[in-house]
Amino acid sequence: MVRISELLQENFVIDDIKATDKDGVLREFAGLLKASGTIHSEEEIIRVLAERESLGSTGIGDGVAIPHGKVRNLRDAVIAFGRSRKGVDFDTMDGKPAYLFFLLLSPEDRPGDHLKILARISRILKNPGFREKLRAAPQGQELQRMILEEDGKYPQR
Repeated sequence: MVRISELLQENFVIDDIKATDKDGVLREFAGLLKASGTIHSEEEIIRVLAERESLGSTGIGDGVAIPHGKVRNLRDAVIAFGRSRKGVDFDTMDGKPAYLFFLLLSPEDRPGDHLKILARISRILKNPGFREKLRAAPQGQELQRMILEEDGKYPQR
């Protein structure tokens, strides 16, 4: 199983998401990945994520959203993380704003890996103390370190 540490690069962390709505968050992540050269088409990624959102919100509650999708012709899975200091209405299950966002894109032809990575992200986010630490961290560089440290606490399955 792939660890978060193998997929979350330092330049895939947004310290303070500027978007104020769900569509804006998806666009901000797509722009980040396009600027890094990881994806070729922002619009394709936004479409894939919006299609997944139309099936049901990926806002899981407790201040967390995990927008995700399977992308044709993507070579490897990609994880990005973002934090909103103000919170974003993301149609979460508990009706509260989302502050912490993990974006997952994975190759369309590897659905098993997609589910395993989603499970790993969900696992680290179950800890309320960890979620609070992420929200309160003063700097963006600290966010990636904290996520990788938390991920390292759990064995690979």
